[in-house]
Amino acid sequence: MFLAADILVKSVMMGLALASLATWTVFIAKTFEFAMLRRRLGGALRKVDNVRWLSEAKLALGSKQSVLSALIDAAMHEIRMSSELPPHGVNERAASSFSEIVRAEGRRCRTGMGLLATIGSISPFVGLFGTVWGIMNSFIGISKSQTTNLAVVAPGIAEALLATAIGLVAAIPAVIIYNHFTRVTKGYMELVNRSSGATARMLSRDLDRGQSHHSPHGQNFEPIHVHSAPPMALAAE
Repeated sequence: MFLAADILVKSVMMGLALASLATWTVFIAKTFEFAMLRRRLGGALRKVDNVRWLSEAKLALGSKQSVLSALIDAAMHEIRMSSELPPHGVNERAASSFSEIVRAEGRRCRTGMGLLATIGSISPFVGLFGTVWGIMNSFIGISKSQTTNLAVVAPGIAEALLATAIGLVAAIPAVIIYNHFTRVTKGYMELVNRSSGATARMLSRDLDRGQSHHSPHGQNFEPIHVHSAPPMALAAE
């Protein structure tokens, strides 16, 4: 049936077959990608669950890279850049950096989603185009043969229906997979936002601890600067 089809119908079928292959390639790639990202970020969050300071979190995470590591690095960088400035603007500037990191992670997670949406939306119409073209060829065959014999009409109609079927085979999985990864992305971005909130809280504690001018008993504290080692406990009164 495919070999006997018109060259244009063949092109439509081949294009739809490639679109279906691309859909399943994206599905496999993003399944592994999200599994790795969720495992890495979930493990990082568990490591810093009871950590109070940024430097402690940095040591707890070690050299393993994750969104949480990037957020902590951004917070520590902002503290270093603001060492000679009043502390009240650090949280705001760090929050701006956190937002950029979260947005970048969201864009990375959505890579390939646009292709799925495109395939899911246009494949039925491409298949319909092949259907229309095949039926037109059938009518042309009828006019040339001057007969309505089913043997003349059937091949063109069969080609047309095959193009429609391939279009649906390409479109339906693409839509299902797109919706699946939309939900997965939403769940992963909730973890990313949790990481941003945890980092903001650690930053706030570091600033309160290092920049407080008075203890509850009226004792003065020296400013605490973030280093690679865990911060030392403040001297008792």
